[in-house]
Amino acid sequence: MISPESITVLFACIAGLLCGSFLNVCILRLPAGESILTPRSHCRHCRRAIPAFDNLPILSWLVLHGRCRHCDQKISRQYPLVEAATGALFAACVWHTGLHWQTLLDATMIFLLLGLAVMDAQTFLLPDAFTLGGLGTAFALRVLQPSLSQRISVAKHTALAALAAALLLLLTRWLYRWLRKHDGMGLGDVKLLAMIAAFLGLPLALLTLFLAVLAAAGASIVQLVRGRAHAKTMLPFGSFLAASGIAVVFLGRPLLRWYVGFFH
Repeated sequence: MISPESITVLFACIAGLLCGSFLNVCILRLPAGESILTPRSHCRHCRRAIPAFDNLPILSWLVLHGRCRHCDQKISRQYPLVEAATGALFAACVWHTGLHWQTLLDATMIFLLLGLAVMDAQTFLLPDAFTLGGLGTAFALRVLQPSLSQRISVAKHTALAALAAALLLLLTRWLYRWLRKHDGMGLGDVKLLAMIAAFLGLPLALLTLFLAVLAAAGASIVQLVRGRAHAKTMLPFGSFLAASGIAVVFLGRPLLRWYVGFFH
């Protein structure tokens, strides 16, 4: 017999697949400055509109063997991969915290972070629609929690966490520019960390930053050793921030407890 918890996780996965389909539209259009609402989904090669039965998450890509029905051009594997990742992560959120308001917060942030990770990796852009829009969404979700009695206090702490995180990266950016005479980090990264802090709080946002720096440094060393990079090669730091933020949703609190345990 299937348990109610398993059914809930399944529905979360289906919701994630549908959200992942929309996320693909955002990933493709936002960096190009295009509307995510119009025109309707279409093939980027032949411009023909994609019918609803060819727009089912993952399934349509498999049935069509990864090609457009009309012009037979290849459809990127990114589409089913993003859909599958969103579905799996939404299911993991429900599995991790159950049906709580925090689950909505986590799933919303993961949706935004997954999209930002792909966009930054592809274009070195972190659109304001996701960073600043996500910051506003986090603030609203925090303050509008049902049965919350201290709304003003929560609003103040959320705003202070976002501001502190943004100032930390701004100071780092200015210091780097002063020392090296050129920018080493975009303002998009500053907005992204502020958004993460609004969703997760300042301690977990700082952990996210720490993990992102470690991951970016490791990736840089690997690229240098393999001869695929040099000292001035750009890395999409926003992608590392976003990926670390997703990891911290599930592992952040146990990691912080483990670290704090060394001082007790």
